[in-house]
Amino acid sequence: MRGDEDRAGDMAGKAATTVGGEGARDAVAIDGAGEERIVSARLVPEDYAVEGSLRPRTFEDYVGQDKVKEPLRIFIQAALGRGEALDHVLLYGPPGLGKTTLAHIIANELGTSIRVTSGPAIERPGDLAAILTNLEQGGVLFVDEIHRLGRPVEEVLYPAMEEYALDIIIGKGPSARSLRLNLPRFTLIGATTRAGLLTSPLRDRFGVVCRLEFYAPAELEQILRRSAKILGVTVDGGGVTEIARRARGTPRVANRLLKRLRDFAQVRAAGVITRPVAVEGLRLLEVDEMGLDRIDRRMLETIIQKYNGGPVGLDTLAAAISEEAQTIEDVFEPYLMQIGFLQRTPRGRVVTDSACQHLGMRPKEMPRLL
Repeated sequence: MRGDEDRAGDMAGKAATTVGGEGARDAVAIDGAGEERIVSARLVPEDYAVEGSLRPRTFEDYVGQDKVKEPLRIFIQAALGRGEALDHVLLYGPPGLGKTTLAHIIANELGTSIRVTSGPAIERPGDLAAILTNLEQGGVLFVDEIHRLGRPVEEVLYPAMEEYALDIIIGKGPSARSLRLNLPRFTLIGATTRAGLLTSPLRDRFGVVCRLEFYAPAELEQILRRSAKILGVTVDGGGVTEIARRARGTPRVANRLLKRLRDFAQVRAAGVITRPVAVEGLRLLEVDEMGLDRIDRRMLETIIQKYNGGPVGLDTLAAAISEEAQTIEDVFEPYLMQIGFLQRTPRGRVVTDSACQHLGMRPKEMPRLL
C-alpha cells in the first residue's frame, strides 16, 4: 500500500502540468474598442515570434535599469557564494519595460532553469502544487501578473515561499488529514504592472523588490541599434533617434516601431531607415512627435472640446470616448501623465497647457490645476 507522500504526489501530478510553460504569454492587448495599438506596451500577436530573439541573455546585454541591475548582480553573486537560493524577487512597473527579460537573465546568471507561468493561468491550488513539486533545486519560478492569483492559490504559496513546504489535505470529511511535502529551495520571481493590488502578506514575503522605470531616449537608441543588428535592418543615426523619441520610453514599443518601419523602408526607401523615412513612416502609422497615437489624441481632444479642458470624471470620460474606464486608467493615462499632458485631480482629469500647445487647441478657459 502506497504511503501518503505517493498519493499526494499523484494529486499534484493530476493538475495541469502544462500550466504556464515556456509558451505562457500575456493576454493579447487590444486597447479600446477592439483596436490593436502600435504604441501599446502590452504584448500583441506580432511580438511573439520576434521578442524572444531580441531578448538579452545577460546583464551586459541588458540596457538601462541600472538601479535594478546592480543590486541584483550583488544579490545573485552573494547567493551563489553561499550556495543558497536567491531570495524571492518582485519586479513591478509599466508593461514592456523588461520584467520578463530580467527574470530570464536572473535564471541564466544563477545557472538554473526557469519555469514561466502567469497569475490567471494558475486557477487551482493543485495547479500550483504541480509546478512547485517539479522545480529543481535552486530553480526559478516566474509568475507574471502575480497580483491576479486567486486567494486559495495565494494561501498555498505562503508556506512554499517561507518554509519551502506544501501543505496538502488528504481525504475528505472527518478522516481528512494534512500532509506536508518538502519542496526544493527555489526562487519565486513575481512580475506585476499593478503592485498596489498585491496583498500585504504576499508582498511582504519578497526579499528583493525592484521597480522598473521608463527608459531615456539614449537608452532606447542603444536597444534599437542592437535590435536592428539582430533583425538585419539598415538604419542610420537619424532614424534611430527619431524612433527612440517616439517610443514612449518603452523598449517593446521601440522594437515594434522598428519592425513596422523596416516594412515601410523596404517598399518605399530601398530598405534604409533614415530620419526622413522614419518621419514619413511614423506619420503613416499616426504616431506623432511625442509618441501619441490617434486614440491618445482623441482622448485629449475630447477633454478640451467637450469639457473645456477638465476637470472631468473618469466614468464620464470613458462614456464620452466609448472606452472602458479601466483601460483609460491603466493604458492611456500613465504615459500622458508622465509627459505632463494630463493630471489627475480630486475633481477629475485635467488637460495641461502643454497638451493644448502640442495639439494646437485651447479651451475657452484653461482650468486651474488642483
